Amino acid sequence: MEMKIYKSLFSLLSVPLLLAACGTGGTESGTSDEGTESSVEGGVVKLDFFNQKPEITAQLEELAQMYEEQSEGQTQVTITTVGSGEGSAGLQARFSSGDEPAMMMLGGLPEVERYSDSLLDVTDLEVSNTLIDGTLEGGMIDGVPLGIPLNLEGFGWMYNREIFEEAGVDPESIQNYDDFAAAVETLDSQKEALGIDAVFGFSGGENYIANQFSANFTSPEFNESIIESYEATELNWEYGDQMKKYTDLFNEHNVQPILTVDYSRSVEELFVNNRVAMVHQGIWIVPTLNDIDPEFAQEKLGLLPVYGENDTEGKIIAGAPFYIGVNKNLDEAVVEESKNFLDWMYLSDEGREMIVGDLAFVPAQEGYEPSDIADPVSSELYQALLDGETGAMTHKQYPDGWFQQVLYPEYQKYLTGDQSWEDFENNTAEAFKEMR
Repeated sequence: MEMKIYKSLFSLLSVPLLLAACGTGGTESGTSDEGTESSVEGGVVKLDFFNQKPEITAQLEELAQMYEEQSEGQTQVTITTVGSGEGSAGLQARFSSGDEPAMMMLGGLPEVERYSDSLLDVTDLEVSNTLIDGTLEGGMIDGVPLGIPLNLEGFGWMYNREIFEEAGVDPESIQNYDDFAAAVETLDSQKEALGIDAVFGFSGGENYIANQFSANFTSPEFNESIIESYEATELNWEYGDQMKKYTDLFNEHNVQPILTVDYSRSVEELFVNNRVAMVHQGIWIVPTLNDIDPEFAQEKLGLLPVYGENDTEGKIIAGAPFYIGVNKNLDEAVVEESKNFLDWMYLSDEGREMIVGDLAFVPAQEGYEPSDIADPVSSELYQALLDGETGAMTHKQYPDGWFQQVLYPEYQKYLTGDQSWEDFENNTAEAFKEMR
């Protein structure tokens, strides 16, 4: 398979896709001990990179250190991390305080538009000329590209191949929702023999997980289009029955209390230690798994689609989770060095090695072979794209604040039995329309 295939598969999609980030919390880290302000002091250019993906903080810090070393002390790069669904608010706080970062991860068109007056047109970056056709559009406002795609990702039901095999469940035999539900019942009936606490480790304690999960059912309503979802004035939950069916299934077979299960417990405690068979996550958990058990992603990890539109059409949500923007309103030297850093990150030999190595990214750039992408799940993601089994990351295009303030609290109420599904749909749909 060659890179020309990547071009063709993206040209088949009506619009580029977007998806979500995950995380474990907010931290501030980096290689500079002198604060996070981007500036030029004593001839040294200081860059602050605002990161919304905690799970790759260590790798970004390593990249920053490598860049500092090759700059021979002329550049300092600080990685500031705020995640777990709080990244957007954290970035707003930085701008409100006047401590604006030089580079920033931006999730979805609403966030790109919010900072559009501060963002550089990235057309002139060298990396922009190497991107897979169409991937720049997910960061465009009024036809101007204001960010480069961080990478490509996909999510669905991440499962433990070893547990499935021990239970006698063949993942290839799961071809519809009924097959999936039957597999769940089979796994549940053998919990003690399999040594698992529950079939699922769904993170009911994380708002962004509920947000990501919802995309499986809103993507078909918006015709698998990020543009259509971004422009939508209403959400009617046309496929809400499918979401309810899944929710009831995993809630019945999940580690409880479900609202106490966060990312750390779900992935780092339960899933990687073979105590649950499935979590709703994406390929971004590979670096975390590699840190804990280097063999898990290679030997045990699999990815199943969600039947979001109906019981027979399963899809994996896939695309670019974040776009990296450059703050054009800072010192000219800071802007130029930010551009240099991003070009180096994606185009240098060291950066490219990190992209497909420790970062475990599926690159949005041309020039890679599928064999360069080491873990099997990423290969499954490519196959899903080629087979037309992907949906759009519509959850990144919801009205600002809607998933934090409305979707997640209302979903929590249903998970705990404090309200009906009808009330969930009505309350969230009304708020969607008002907040849009």
